[in-house]
Amino acid sequence: MVPPYKQPGANVAFWTLFGLFALGEYAMRFRSHFNRSGRRAERWSLLVVLAAVIGGMLGGIELANRKVGLIGSARWPLFVVGLVLMAAGVFVRQWAILTLGRFFTPEVRVHPGQTVVERGPYRWVRHPSYSGLLIFFVGLGLALSDWLSIVVLAVLPAAGLLVRIRSEERALLGALGEEYRRYAATRRRLFPGIW
Repeated sequence: MVPPYKQPGANVAFWTLFGLFALGEYAMRFRSHFNRSGRRAERWSLLVVLAAVIGGMLGGIELANRKVGLIGSARWPLFVVGLVLMAAGVFVRQWAILTLGRFFTPEVRVHPGQTVVERGPYRWVRHPSYSGLLIFFVGLGLALSDWLSIVVLAVLPAAGLLVRIRSEERALLGALGEEYRRYAATRRRLFPGIW
């Protein structure tokens, strides 16, 4: 049986959402290219995240193409849930990026005059752009209709983001001090009430 993401109408919806994700990532990197103010705290965690995300995506898509862990029942409802999660992930990530504005960069960088942002999705969690990424990747795994793809797409990027979060929080705590410590004490990292 052909998975939903390979059928004509569903294929268009799948690749449109994937394209929106890629376009959002490109726009963020393009805009950040012109925002080099501030002190870069470190460079290595970005490489860890990129390796984890690219590895997760390539591995998840390859597993789905090989149909190793093909979802047997409820394939179409899970595909639709996957598309909804992909869209939600793109929305949450872009909302977080737009809320931070000039303070958002791909590198761990602290800008002059930077303050703790507590509006938008930052009201609920400390790293909503990473929450958006994880939501997107779980949705991508569901839309690929493969259980192993879901695992790879959830675990590999999450591992890279955990490394990044630790590095980013050290830099923010060092630069913003007590203001960030108070903020962090009242917000979970990625998902409200969970972690």
